[in-house]
Amino acid sequence: MEILGFLAFWCGTALFGSILLQEAEADFVKVKRLCRFCDVQPTTCTGRGICKVECDRTAICTHDDEVCVTIWRRKEDNVTFETLCHNPAHTLYNLVLDDYNNVECEMKERKEMGSEFFMCACVEEECNDRIFFNRQMDSQVTVIIVSLVPLLVMAIAVITSFYCYRVHRQRSASSKRKKGAPLDFSDGHAIMVDEEGSDSSSTLANNLNHNTELLPIELDVQVGKGRFAEVYKAKLKQGSTVSEEQGFETVAVKIFSYEEYASWKNEKDIFSDADLRHDNVLHFLTAEERKVQRQYWLITAYHSMGNLQDYLTHHIVSWHDLWLLGESLAQGLAHLHSDHTSGGCYKVPIAHRDIKSSNILVKSDLTCCLCDFGLALRLDNTLSVDELANSGQVGTARYMAPEVLESRINLENIESFKQADVYSMALVLWEVISRCSAIGEVKEYEPPFGNLREHPCVESMKDSVLRDRGRPEIPNSWINHTGIQMVCASIEECWDHDPEARLTAQCVAERFDEMEFLDKLSERSNSEEKIPEEIIVVDEK
Repeated sequence: MEILGFLAFWCGTALFGSILLQEAEADFVKVKRLCRFCDVQPTTCTGRGICKVECDRTAICTHDDEVCVTIWRRKEDNVTFETLCHNPAHTLYNLVLDDYNNVECEMKERKEMGSEFFMCACVEEECNDRIFFNRQMDSQVTVIIVSLVPLLVMAIAVITSFYCYRVHRQRSASSKRKKGAPLDFSDGHAIMVDEEGSDSSSTLANNLNHNTELLPIELDVQVGKGRFAEVYKAKLKQGSTVSEEQGFETVAVKIFSYEEYASWKNEKDIFSDADLRHDNVLHFLTAEERKVQRQYWLITAYHSMGNLQDYLTHHIVSWHDLWLLGESLAQGLAHLHSDHTSGGCYKVPIAHRDIKSSNILVKSDLTCCLCDFGLALRLDNTLSVDELANSGQVGTARYMAPEVLESRINLENIESFKQADVYSMALVLWEVISRCSAIGEVKEYEPPFGNLREHPCVESMKDSVLRDRGRPEIPNSWINHTGIQMVCASIEECWDHDPEARLTAQCVAERFDEMEFLDKLSERSNSEEKIPEEIIVVDEK
């Protein structure tokens, strides 16, 4: 009996202890959450960054499911905070609490409230005391910045590589110039030549906003005059208030009167095509309307050696000089006529329509560059026959192809305009040969068809070119030199009466490339100067 009583007492004690333990655990689980708990009250928080609520009261939430909540709102100039406990199972201001299982109170804007209204909720003790604005946006910005870092590194690497490449090309070009080889600036580097013949890039002109700011230019002397414009040598200041001692760059300024707007605009539009850029095309800087002077300006590189006609008038050239002049002339015209750039991209072909020695400039390395695009025509495939016909009979009569003189150019085929340019180029090549020491006795300079008057009219040229099928004479003595014999053969194919039988400019350029080795047949000699004075560029019109 005593044993049974003891067992009963022990079981009762254990049961009572278990009940007490369960109640204690239940009381522990049901400990309520502590939150900041203030009614709506004004605040100085601006809704940016991190704010601490102006609430000095802490409350034990009534129900264990409740979380800490902070509300920030601004209506006009009234900015308030509200802190409280709330059960996320129920709405608050008709809003549903979402994303409340946070240890920090991260504000989210609720636009449906009609004013600036931000709300946050969290589950840590008094976690609604410090609130965070734009935390998600800052995180997104950080992600974006981190994502962009590799791209930025790649961009810096590409720019650095390109800079090193440019420096290498410029040094190579400088080395070639010292050795007497033609300059290679295939990347479009501008050559600005001052009156002493030194080269410098016109970085100032290229960096200015030409649409809104006129270049600070001081005109010097007139170096040419044509039908539509006058050409001046000019000084490009490096700042409107910079003194002369701080340096200038030399440029050429072609000035059109207000009445010649159409000519200025046509040449400006041709020059403005970035695909026109080439070593053997005059480097264009900008076009300007000078309202005060009632003038239109084209600003380009300046070449102190003048145009080819004047250069040949005052100089006898060697075979190597002839090769440089002829090859660069053909390369420049081939680039105009081509329907793609050297990089393989499509470009609109251009017909010059006024090729002659006075429209070709001589650079300091004795290569040519084409200029004067006032009559040039973009050979766009969209041009109709009527639009091509309206372009008219243009050019200089002495250099006009037979079909142009006769106004019978084939408007159905845009190649016809290129073929007319090639005819004119053949006459220019003839001029260069006529002043080359390799032919033997060199006579005074004469233009093609020199037996005609100084400025023959179209009718006079028709008689000579169409009726008599005349061409400038190629004496037998010229073909004693192998190179000149090859050039003369190309000339005769280029001025063929049948446009379809003529060579292309690209073909002529390739033939000159094949002749380069002939330079070894004779030592290069400097050009013999008859009149050692500065060349005055006068355009034959």
